[in-house]
Amino acid sequence: MTHPLLLLPGLICDHALWDHQVRHLPGPVAVADLTRDDSIGAMAARVLDEAPPVFDLAGLSMGGYVAFEILRRAPERVARLCLLDTAATADTEEQTARRRGLMQLARTGEFKGVTPRLLPLFVHPDRVAEEPLAGSIMAMAERVGPEAFLRQQNAIMGRVDSRRSLAAIACPSLVICGRQDALTPLDKAEEITAGIPRARLAVIEECGHLATMERPQAVTALMRLWREAAFG
Repeated sequence: MTHPLLLLPGLICDHALWDHQVRHLPGPVAVADLTRDDSIGAMAARVLDEAPPVFDLAGLSMGGYVAFEILRRAPERVARLCLLDTAATADTEEQTARRRGLMQLARTGEFKGVTPRLLPLFVHPDRVAEEPLAGSIMAMAERVGPEAFLRQQNAIMGRVDSRRSLAAIACPSLVICGRQDALTPLDKAEEITAGIPRARLAVIEECGHLATMERPQAVTALMRLWREAAFG
């Protein structure tokens, strides 16, 4: 049985993050709006309020943090789980300091300076200047806007460490990571995979943090396999 698929974007991302997957994975497929709340708990609660009774769930980066919270609150509603370029750990002091610096830029009206600073962290080094990829990421950030960016950063800084809850995840789970992900490196994906019973790890070569946009065909193919009944 194929359940509806719910996709959770990352920081400063919207539906464009999942464009290829929405167009090529069997439906129904929906992308959640994670721009309205300033805590991971509130994001998870809103998603659950608006989601079908049972669904397949995929989250990238911040979307993965929300997915962990959804699994803690309503594990019976998630049929399958896919975690992309994310981490189960809480922020380090260094990460929090970097977020506060970017937030200050947004508060002082320099929001357009945020994405150029983040772009080298979002994609493989060889693709920073590549169009239309870079342009699509910049446009996505502009659509999300500074106010939602601040809410999302507050949510991410306040997230809990999810490593202790990994063992309780019982649904078929796939972990995907770009080999060159600079924000949530491969060791974070390996830690998640080791913590979730029977989880599988897929590594995408020549790929950074935004795998769904950098290597859309590879991600979609992996997610199609994940959704097949034989997986897990």
